[in-house]
Amino acid sequence: MNEWHAISSRDWPQQDLAYAVATMLTEPVTRSLPVSWQGSYTVERAREWIEERDREGTTLVVVDKSTKQAVGLMILFETDAEDGGDGIEVRLGYLLSESAWGQGFASKLVRGFVGWCRGQTSIASIAGGVAQDNLASKRVLEKNGFRLVQSEGEVVQDDQFFRLQL
Repeated sequence: MNEWHAISSRDWPQQDLAYAVATMLTEPVTRSLPVSWQGSYTVERAREWIEERDREGTTLVVVDKSTKQAVGLMILFETDAEDGGDGIEVRLGYLLSESAWGQGFASKLVRGFVGWCRGQTSIASIAGGVAQDNLASKRVLEKNGFRLVQSEGEVVQDDQFFRLQL
C-alpha cells in the first residue's frame, strides 16, 4: 500500500469492490470518460468493468484515510517510453467519486504517484489523456509538472494528452 497525505492506494480488495465501483461510477463521474465507460452502473456492470481494467493493466482503489471509504480509482498501464530510450512510460488515468470532488484528492493522488515514480529507475515518463472540457484534471496535471503534448493516435479526438518526463 502507498500512502500520500490523506489518501492511500491499494490493490483491488475482494469484498464489496463491485458495489464500491458501481457507487463511484455515476453519470457525472463517467461523462468525460470513454463512451463505453459512460452511463449508470449496476453491480454486475461494475464487475465486468473491473475485469476489463484488470486485463489492461493495474487499477488501484483510492481510499480516504480519515473515513476509510473508497473515493476513487487510479488506472495504470505500461508502454514503451516515447523517445524509444531506456525505461517505460506509465499511462495514468484516475477518477474520483462526486463526493470527493473539490477536496484536493486528485492533486494529492497525482503528486504522490509522481513522487513514487521518481524513485523507480525503470519509469522514464508518465502520461495521460484528459477531455478538453475537464479543466480540473488539466489543472491537476499541470500543477504536478505535466506538459501538454501533441495528441497521439490512440487518444480520443476531443482529448488532450499530457506527459511528464522523469
